[in-house]
Amino acid sequence: MKLKYFFYAFAVLCATVLVSCSDDDEATLFDELRVSSSYVALDVQGGSATIEIEAAEAWSIDESKIPAWLIVSPTSGNAGKTTITFSAPMAENGRSGEIKINSGKRTQNINIIQGLPMVTDATCAEVIAGPDSKTYRVTGTVTEIYNTEYGNWYLVDETGRIQIYGTLDAKGKAKNFLSLGIEEGDIVTVEGPKKTYNGATELENVTVVKHTKSLIKVTTVDPEDCTFPQEGGNVAITLANKGNGISVDIPNESKDWLSMTSIGGTPAEPYVVFKAQPNTMGDRSTTVTFKTTSNDGTVYTATATLNQKGAIIDCTIAEFNAAPKGDTQYRITGVISSIADAAKGRFYIKDYSGETYAFNLNGFTDSKAKVGDIVTLVGKKDIYNNTTNELVQGKVENLIPVTEVTIAEFLNKPDSKDTYYMVTGTISSLKDNKGNDNVYGNLYMTDGSNDLYVYGCYPGYGATGDLRKGFIASAGIQVGDKLTMIGYKDTHNGLVELCGGIYFSHLSAN
Repeated sequence: MKLKYFFYAFAVLCATVLVSCSDDDEATLFDELRVSSSYVALDVQGGSATIEIEAAEAWSIDESKIPAWLIVSPTSGNAGKTTITFSAPMAENGRSGEIKINSGKRTQNINIIQGLPMVTDATCAEVIAGPDSKTYRVTGTVTEIYNTEYGNWYLVDETGRIQIYGTLDAKGKAKNFLSLGIEEGDIVTVEGPKKTYNGATELENVTVVKHTKSLIKVTTVDPEDCTFPQEGGNVAITLANKGNGISVDIPNESKDWLSMTSIGGTPAEPYVVFKAQPNTMGDRSTTVTFKTTSNDGTVYTATATLNQKGAIIDCTIAEFNAAPKGDTQYRITGVISSIADAAKGRFYIKDYSGETYAFNLNGFTDSKAKVGDIVTLVGKKDIYNNTTNELVQGKVENLIPVTEVTIAEFLNKPDSKDTYYMVTGTISSLKDNKGNDNVYGNLYMTDGSNDLYVYGCYPGYGATGDLRKGFIASAGIQVGDKLTMIGYKDTHNGLVELCGGIYFSHLSAN
């Protein structure tokens, strides 16, 4: 038996012993929440095991965190003693997982292991295609280190890319990534279990088996932010190179606006100058790759991300939702339809064409924006979990405050096309002030004592021309419905009117 398998077998044996004990596993016990064991070992051929918990109040297990291969029953209970059963079918390879039992302010972690966690050598493509919970050993190049405390980064080989979510240090401890001295461009071999999260393949809390420093790295960039101006220009990148020569790769999708104009310097300290064309679209970026080889033919790489400022694209919300995610800047205007978290700048905005979600908007609290206000936002497009359209890294460029008033209050406001109000009333007539059938949504609404003429009920902010026609019928709005409108006050031939006609919501009389 190889030495590493001996340690795995020893861990399984220890876990099995712990399951059989009810009094010896005292290290993680609390008076409010006690477990007979914090480890569960299951046979690789399939089977079940139990532990007993004793809780001072109701307890539960987050079912979304239970590994797909594990069956836990029950997942909640009342105060007192409860037996929990863990079951799993046969496993081709060893696997492990963890669940959390929550009761009041206490949490107990239960570690589950089934069989020996055999390590499989694999490429990125094989990891992506393989099952969750299986442990893999992968070799590739380090790219995009985005968390230097936990060690979150991406590993790339010739077959694909996977995310490394957590890197253990040389002593097996977490949150000490910098001690490893790993940099982008280094070649590493790591081991860890696979997990799929929101469609992305991850290896979690990996152990670094081998680490080879890259022979090439970026040392300086001019300008320092690696950004071209909108009108085009140059960026120069200097490298430190210990390999044999260098080559430069520009992604095919970026070659229509980015080119390499010169390579100079010395073999040990070369520099490369890139040129960008003028940008008439939104913000854009690309990652260029520098390669060198060692005497044994091993390829080492370094990367640099080049950015270029762009024009801001004005669009409807429907056009924004249809756009691809990326660095392009968009400008959208609409009404705040609801706020999910004002402190974090999370809310929904809608116009006549649709609705979208603004996520973590900068300065939202300072803007004092509220539901019903008309806002212009500038930001980038993202798609959360491949389903939810979001405007991210955005800001409020303009805000038109909307004041909620009663019909009686609106009737007494001064005329002004610059002041907007939100008014709610019951529809009393769906004809215009001359008695003609409704096309543009001219109607009367009342609060029971006061009547208000609405000069046009349009499908939302930004509707023009024929887009304003027929909304009442298409929305199924009828006499007796409670209607909320946004608009400004005007008076025509002595008749007070709500103009601007922005539909906000309605409640059917039925």
